[in-house]
Amino acid sequence: MKTIKLLTGYFLLATLMVSCYTEVIIEDDFIEESAFNTDQVLQSYDLWYVDINATRGNGEVPFLQRAFTVSFDRGVLYANNNIVGIGKTGGGYGIDVGTYGTLRGTVDIDHDIDGSWFLEVYAVNNNTIELYDASTDTSYYLKGFQINNFDYNTVFYDNINYFIQEYDAWEKIYTSETGALNDFDNENYLQFLPRFFRSSLDAPNTNISYLQWDFEGDYQVYNIQGDNSLKTLTLDYDFMGDDYFELYVINDSTIELYHPDSGTTYEFKGRGYQEYLKSSKSAESKKRSKSSNPTMNVERKKAK
Repeated sequence: MKTIKLLTGYFLLATLMVSCYTEVIIEDDFIEESAFNTDQVLQSYDLWYVDINATRGNGEVPFLQRAFTVSFDRGVLYANNNIVGIGKTGGGYGIDVGTYGTLRGTVDIDHDIDGSWFLEVYAVNNNTIELYDASTDTSYYLKGFQINNFDYNTVFYDNINYFIQEYDAWEKIYTSETGALNDFDNENYLQFLPRFFRSSLDAPNTNISYLQWDFEGDYQVYNIQGDNSLKTLTLDYDFMGDDYFELYVINDSTIELYHPDSGTTYEFKGRGYQEYLKSSKSAESKKRSKSSNPTMNVERKKAK
């Protein structure tokens, strides 16, 4: 059972009148006295980033498990369920996924797919709230950001495993002239699934529904000690062992793989974007889980 926080605590609201704009500052660990103040807290930030690794409890609130960010705007609940398009979809807020109403220290959400959820709202610090589901004894922790100071690059790199799975295939669109010849030169398509990858030698511009996957193997994304803007990727090819790459995000449809062993740079463009909207099929097929990439102690080989 969750220990209920004392209701005798206070909640400080600092109201700054600048061009009729009201900013709500969370200062205490107990959310306010009224439904109005609860709504002010939820609307005090444009985006609430769902820190899935901080979740506590063995239950699940499906729409929070699926979302990278949620937003509360005058009774409408928005969510960014995809990394692709984050910052652009819905003006940055994402898609409309339901409605909400507030009571004293609680929010009653009616999600378009997942139905009704009654969540308790707690302040953790000045930009973090806890949404607690008493029915499953599960807490989600959300960090608040305004759209103009949201660190989209960090979100991409922190969730890169999900990002590379949001396309049906990645097509090679560029190979650098520099670099030694190697077996990976022949790979024109990659596909990343939750537990394995596939590759294809099919010619460029092949319809993705006609791709023949020539190889299937394990892959692993790694964090790099002391370098948050770099990930590395290993592809386990039986015939040539693990192929090792530095993995960079160019934009939300293009990645770069640098092959240190040969000195070759490749670019791949995503094809067949899988948008997670409101259909029950897509809702069930993509849920985030607690994860932590292993750390590799290497230095960046490709110059910035």
